[in-house]
Amino acid sequence: MAFFDTPDALVDAVRALRKAGYEGVEAYTPFPLEALGEALGIPGNHVSLGAFIGGLIGGVGMLAMQYFSAVLHYPIRVGGRPFASWPAFIPPALEVTFLLAAAGGVLAMLLGNRLPTFYHPVFHIDRFERASQDAFVLVVCSHSAKRDDATLKSLLQALGAVQVDEVPA
Repeated sequence: MAFFDTPDALVDAVRALRKAGYEGVEAYTPFPLEALGEALGIPGNHVSLGAFIGGLIGGVGMLAMQYFSAVLHYPIRVGGRPFASWPAFIPPALEVTFLLAAAGGVLAMLLGNRLPTFYHPVFHIDRFERASQDAFVLVVCSHSAKRDDATLKSLLQALGAVQVDEVPA
């Protein structure tokens, strides 16, 4: 774990580590940095796809359920209307579409963020709590390191890290 003074130094360090071949690189900042997502190589999200699939399942499923119950299972002629009264089926189908689209979007967001994660080894470092206030933190997972820890530590210090700590597993 390396601490940096400025956001630019953090982004430059991420780019240098990714160029050197390190894959398990994570960054923690007190505010969003546009350049950081590109430097980390974070892929696009699938929230819109999850919302679309959830909405599609909700709308088609509700229409099918209403048709099945009103036409096939329990047909009752009300006011001379046909059994399959599509205008009456639309409002409930629309509401279930919205409900499942929102649920699908939330589920896709949680899965994309690998949440819920209740524990992470970086919580053992006392200074890490400053990452939500004024610190710029870079974490390199040891299982992805191609070189030994001493080489990584010297590389991080050469990239301008103010403090480099080893995170206990």
